[in-house]
Formats: sequence, C-alpha cells, structure tokens
Amino acid sequence: MIESGPKTNISIEIDKMKYRQPEETFEGKVERIARTLSDTQEHYAKTYAILRDMRFLPAGRVQTAIGSPRAVTAFNCFVSGKIDDSMDSIMDRAKEASETMRRGGGIGYNFGHLRPHGDWIKSLESKASGPISFMRIYDAICQTISSSGHRRGAQMGVFPINHPDVEAFINAKTNENQLTGFNVSLAVTDKFMEALQNDEPFPLEFEGRVYKTVNPRELWDTIMRNTWDWAEPGVLFIDRINEMNNLYYCETIEATNPCGEQPLPPYGACLLGSFNLVKYLDEKINNREIVARFDWSKFKADIPDIVRMMDNVIDKTIYPLEKQKQEALSKRRMGLGITGLANCAEMLGYPYASKEFIEFQEEVLKTLRDDAYMTSSELAKEKGIFPMYSPDLYPKGRFINTLSPSVRESIERHGIRNSHLTSIAPTGTISLSADNVSSGIEPPFSHFYDRTLRTFEGDKVERVEDYAYAKGFKCRTSDEISAADHLTILLTSQKFVDSACSKTCNIGDDISFDEFKDLYLHAWQGGAKGLTTFRASGKRFGILVKPEEEKTEACYIDPETGTKDCDL
Repeated sequence: MIESGPKTNISIEIDKMKYRQPEETFEGKVERIARTLSDTQEHYAKTYAILRDMRFLPAGRVQTAIGSPRAVTAFNCFVSGKIDDSMDSIMDRAKEASETMRRGGGIGYNFGHLRPHGDWIKSLESKASGPISFMRIYDAICQTISSSGHRRGAQMGVFPINHPDVEAFINAKTNENQLTGFNVSLAVTDKFMEALQNDEPFPLEFEGRVYKTVNPRELWDTIMRNTWDWAEPGVLFIDRINEMNNLYYCETIEATNPCGEQPLPPYGACLLGSFNLVKYLDEKINNREIVARFDWSKFKADIPDIVRMMDNVIDKTIYPLEKQKQEALSKRRMGLGITGLANCAEMLGYPYASKEFIEFQEEVLKTLRDDAYMTSSELAKEKGIFPMYSPDLYPKGRFINTLSPSVRESIERHGIRNSHLTSIAPTGTISLSADNVSSGIEPPFSHFYDRTLRTFEGDKVERVEDYAYAKGFKCRTSDEISAADHLTILLTSQKFVDSACSKTCNIGDDISFDEFKDLYLHAWQGGAKGLTTFRASGKRFGILVKPEEEKTEACYIDPETGTKDCDL
C-alpha cells in the first residue's frame, strides 16, 4: 500500500504551510502537480504514485507554484544579469532582483564588474563607493521583499579573488548586522591556487589595471581565518566550474544560486528536485529485527517519469523576467539529486563515509546520472533538442565524456532534451516535510533536535526526530564524522553531478587551523567545484539546537553481522 503524505506533526505543518493551497489536502497537492506536469494518463498515474509515496520530492517552488493560482515561479533560484559598472546597470539589476524575489525566486550575483572603492570617476569628479556599498542596496531589497512574502529571501554574492576590493569583501560579514540577506562566496581561480602553492605574488586588478600585488598565502590565511570563525566566505573554484560545464562553448559562469549547487550564467534558472532514497528501502521483519533492502528496479523505473515531469515544468511555469524565460527555454536545465542518503545507507548497514557507504553512493548517483541522460536523449527524439545544443561541441564536454558509452552514443545520434540534469541540493525543508529524512548527502545533524520554525504568527521551536532514529536506527551524526570524511563524500558526489553539490563539511574541535586550510586545497585538487565549512565552536550560530538528552531505544547496525548495538 502506498503511503500518503508525512506522518509527523512538524512535517505535516511544513507541508501544509509551505506547499499546499488553502484548504488543500496532501493528496490534492499531489494531484495538482501530477495533473499539470503529465503528458498522458499513463504518465499521470505513474507520477501521482511517485509523488504520493514521496519517492521524489520536487523543490518547494515546484510544489507551491505548479497548477496553482499564485503568480509565483516554480524555479527555486536564478542568477542576475551582469551588473556593469554604471548606475543604470546597478539599478536595473536591482529592479530585476526585486521582481524575481517577489515571484518567489532566490538570486545570485557577481559584483566583480564594479570598480573598486576610492577609484576616481572622471565624469563626476568623485570617488567610487565600491561594490560592497551597492551590495547593501541589494540586501535591503531582499529584506523588504522577504518581509512581505511567504518565503524568506535568499541571495548569493560572488566576488572574484583578483578584485582590488577582495579584502573588504572577505571581511564584509564579520559584522553580523551587515549583508544578512546574503550568502557570500569567493570565485577562486586556478591562477590564484597555483600562486598559493608556488608562493608567487598575486595581482589584484580591475579592467586590466593592476592596483597592487599581494602575498597569496597572507590573503588565503585571511580567507581561511574568516571562514574558520564565521563560516563565510564560501569558496567557488570558478575555473573548474567553467571547464566542466556542458555548455562550455556558449556561456561563461560567474555566479551560483544562493546555496551554491547550481552555477548559472546570466539570467540562468535552477529547477530542482530530489529522489528520497529511504522510500526505496524494502523493510521486512526478520527475527524481530528490521532488515532493509534497496529496490534498484523501482529506483530505475521512476527516473524516466521524473525527468519527463520536470522537463514539463520549464514550459508550465511563469518566469519573473522574459530574459529568464528565454534562457531557460534555450537550455532546459534541471537539477535532479538525492536526499536521505545517510539514512538509507545506514539502515542498510553502511556507516557514513565507509567503503560500503561510498560504493552505494556511487552506484546510486551513477544510475541517476546515466538513466537521466538517457531519458533526456530519448525525449529529444520525441520533443526536440534544446536550442543551444551543438552536435559538434556538446558531446565533447568533459562531463559528457564521463557518461556510460551507451548514453554518449545515444546523445551523439539523437541529441539531448536538457543541457544539464543533475545537482545535489541541500533539501533542508523538503526533507523535513518528508518526516525529516537526512538532508541531501549530509549525515543527520542530530538524532533529534530543536528547530526554529518561521510562521506568519512568529517563530516557534519544534522538536524534530531523525527519520531513521524514529525507526530504531542510530545514524552517525554530523559531529561524529571527520572533516576528511565529509570532504570524501563531497568529492565522490561531484564525479557524478554535472552542476555542483551543496555539502557542508562540519569541523570539530579536534582539527587544527592548518589542517582546516588543507581541506580547501584537497577539495581543489580532488575535483570539487566549491566548498563550505561550518565549525560549531566558531562565532556564527546555526538555526538548529542540539538537545542535551538522548533516547535509548535506537541502535547502530553492524553491516557485517546485521545485528544492532543498542543502548539499553
């Protein structure tokens, strides 16, 4: 029998508050989405069953917007058009940002095309106020829009590491009252990383003029120290992002969506959804113990229907701006990912980051990657190739050449419907709405914890229990995983993902500052497109609070024996 909707109080409340229409039931929401996004009655029946069982969790924007009377977009996030160094461009992009956020979309920007603070403006006979000052304008817009809407505003501010104002950007969020509507990340180039390794002077420049040279080790230490203390700025390895981009031949990426898993060109949009891996566990009672098996056939059978469904979102949604619409229609990007990885693997007996865990992770992501790309190639025969497809250049992309030979052959023969298909999103809220399965590729924050829930009536604190823990399984929590193992999971995922992966490497007190810095070097060397870290003992606090007490009726499972080690 197919399960119908979330079972826990907080999950029901989240689903009702964020994703349903007034007076709409969970089944009504599922019917609305499936009916709007289905091509045939058979496709409708399949997608309805998948969504009702919560085997696939469309991103919140899709759940809220599709088939609804609300004039909001089904795309979670966008990237701004280029902000040129002129007041007209700055204010035009600010106006576009306000419209995008008003329609429910988060937005990312690159502020590196604005002249540095103190630069002489000849036409005005005055000095430039610098990029950070204009970021404050965008921040105020975000705060204003979010205060009047149903969704908290989200922004990403990206800054090139070679900009003369880079030090001001690095320190911008050490003031907790500044840029509160922004995540911030540095676009770090290979040139900088090579200068860092070779201890060579690094130039800071704007429009071809070198303003000064810096010691890259000193600059890197400043970045790392702020990240160590404040969890920001994040780091984007921008050259790898562009080198591995399937559309390397027709676009340049300078920014990402607010969570960093979708590097996008100007006016690019991210369409997200995640397969809920715990729903593919076939659980049986054997000798009074729950024995779980992953249903690979069901997982593979669902992928084509979901690719088809999500492709239809691109045609069925509204867009805040016409330029966003044209960008989306010309490339038909989507980002399919996974959630519940930690819960699923540990319920199978694979400890987080163990050899067995990584092998399972690789098989899941390889299956998703190849089956999604094959489906998109088959859809191209039926519905057409995305307009920016190049038969000569697209198949030569570096990521495309990681696909299985049969998939590459199909693309070369038939083309492909969607330029990109995979992404690992943080999935915090949609995972919580599905009875708090572990988020994305992260381990559980805690076996249970207190979460601040924002409502129209104000904030309230809810007790949340991990999905696996509620079933009697103790998963390794984020603070039980080493920083190196967190990084291993990120690097493993990135191999199979055409966009990027949102993953936070949690840092314990057992790691030194020098070891912390090495994580970023290893991330760059290992093929990551970016890295975010969080240190619980740092100066910035998260929204989750881990309680002191612990239940005793849940257990770790031994993968070799299948027995449980319970705290009794």
